[in-house]
Amino acid sequence: MTTDLTESLGASALRVRWRQIAIPFFFFLLGLLYASWAARIPSIRDNLQLDAATLSLVLLCGGIGAVGSFPLAAWLNAHYGARRTAWYAGLMLLLSLPAIGCAPGLPVLMLFSMVYGAASSCFDVAINALGAVAEKKAGRSIMSLLHAWFCVGTFSGALLGSAVASFEIAPLWHFLALSLLFLAPLRWGYKALPNDRPEPSADRKIFAIPHGHLVALGLIGFCGAIVEGSIADWSGLYMKDHMGAGDGGAPLAYAAFAGMMLLARLVGDRFKERWGARKVVGFGSLLASVGVFLAVAAPDIPLAILGFAIAGSGVAMVFPFVFSAAGRHGAIALAGVATLGYSGSLIGPPVVGFLAHGFGLQAALGFIGVLCFAVALAASRAKWLE
Repeated sequence: MTTDLTESLGASALRVRWRQIAIPFFFFLLGLLYASWAARIPSIRDNLQLDAATLSLVLLCGGIGAVGSFPLAAWLNAHYGARRTAWYAGLMLLLSLPAIGCAPGLPVLMLFSMVYGAASSCFDVAINALGAVAEKKAGRSIMSLLHAWFCVGTFSGALLGSAVASFEIAPLWHFLALSLLFLAPLRWGYKALPNDRPEPSADRKIFAIPHGHLVALGLIGFCGAIVEGSIADWSGLYMKDHMGAGDGGAPLAYAAFAGMMLLARLVGDRFKERWGARKVVGFGSLLASVGVFLAVAAPDIPLAILGFAIAGSGVAMVFPFVFSAAGRHGAIALAGVATLGYSGSLIGPPVVGFLAHGFGLQAALGFIGVLCFAVALAASRAKWLE
C-alpha cells in the first residue's frame, strides 16, 4: 500500500511538473521542427534537382496549407479547446515531416508540404491560444518568453540540421528520428494540461475576419512572417550558392538568426514593460533592416552570419507582441489575426524565390530589408500594440 501511495505521489508530482512546462515545450517543439525542415531545404533541393522557381512552388504549397487551415484551427479551438487542438495538430506535424523527407518527386513534395503547413499553423494557433490564457492568469507579460522557447527550438534545430547535414544523413532519417523522439513528450504535455473544452452552449463561431485595429495587427504580423519565413527558407541557400558555404556551414546563418531571436525574446517582456510594445517593435524592426542589408552586402561568410544575427535580434519582438495584443480578444480573433499574419508565410518565401530567379538572391533579400523598415514605420504608429 505504501508503495502504491509513493507511486501515486510520484505520478502526481510528474503531472504537475509537466503542466508547468507543457506550453513552453510546445513552443520549443514547433521551433525545432520548423528549423529542421528549413535546415534541410538545400539537401532536399539538391536531391530532387529543383531550381529556385520550382522550390518556390514547394514553399508556396506550404504557405497555402498554413493560411488555408486557419479557419480549421479556429473551428478546432472553438469545438475542442486549444489543448486538444494542440495534440491533434502536433501529431499530424510529427507525421508530415518524415513524409516530406521521403517525397520521391515534386508533386508529392508539394502535397506533403501543404499538409505540413496546415498542421504547423493549427498547432501554432493552439499553443498561442494556450499562451494567451496563461498570460492572462499570470497577470503580466509572458508571451515573449514563450516565443523565446520557440527560438530555443529553432536554434537547436538549425544547429542539429547543420551537424546532421555534415554527416550526409538523409533528411528522411533525420526527420523520422525527431518524430519518434518527440511523440511521447507531446502526449505527456497534452495529458498534463487541464481540460479546456468549451461547454456545448459556448460560442461556436467558426471564424471571423479581423476588423479595425486587428487588421493593422495582422498586417504587421504579415510583414514579420515574410521576414522570418524568407530568412528561414532562403538564408541557407544564400550562404551555399552566393557565399560558397558547404552543407554543414549553410544552416549557420539561420542558427545565428534564431539564436539572437532567442536572446532578444528572453528580455523582450522586460523591454515591453519599460518602453512599451510599440517602441520595442519599431526599433527592433529598424535594427533588423540594418542586419539584412549587412548580410546582403557582406564580403565574407562571418560578416554575413553577423548580419543575419542582427536581423534576428531585431525582428524577434514582432510576433510575440502582435499575438499578445490579438490574444486579448480571444482565440477566434487570434486565429483571424494569424490568418493575415501568416499570409506572409504564403507570399513571402515564394516571392523571394521568384525575385531570386529573376534578379539574384542578393536583390531578393534586399527586399526583406525594405520590409523590415516598413514594419518599423507601421509599429511606430500602432498604439493598439500596447
